[in-house]
Amino acid sequence: MFFLKYYPLRIKNVREQQKADRQTVWNFKDGKEFEQVARMTADYMSVRFGKRTNEIVFSCVPASSADKNELRYKNFSEKVCELTGAINGYNHVKVSGKRDSIHKRYVRDNVNNVQTIDFDEHFFKGKRIVIFDDVITRGVSYGNYANRLEQFGADVLGGIFLAKTAYKV
Repeated sequence: MFFLKYYPLRIKNVREQQKADRQTVWNFKDGKEFEQVARMTADYMSVRFGKRTNEIVFSCVPASSADKNELRYKNFSEKVCELTGAINGYNHVKVSGKRDSIHKRYVRDNVNNVQTIDFDEHFFKGKRIVIFDDVITRGVSYGNYANRLEQFGADVLGGIFLAKTAYKV
């Protein structure tokens, strides 16, 4: 499930609505507009999962560094869980180091940054999880994250994305 179509800046022929959606994505990544996105996410979860929402762990695919992860997801996760009654998985995933953002990885020939994600494996075992990520393009980050959680015995129910890249890669 995604809410917006995302057109990268290099795509020039876009309408005003697509520009506004792109700005919403950028603002969210900067820790702004998290309440608006949290409400959209909570509304979707409430419709999709109903009364079972309070049995679900809400967990976000980590951002490229610990600082960006906290800026982007700490308050957002708290708000989604406050609105839905879902279990907040934010404090059970720790990010250290940093990695290039996905869109920057394909520009460089050599990636020297290393990111480590530490999971509270015991917490995730046997839990039903909904994963959130800001933008989905190919689904690699989401897929890798979901696979890790499933290795711990979690049941990943699906993903919610603020935006989906809306051009062929």
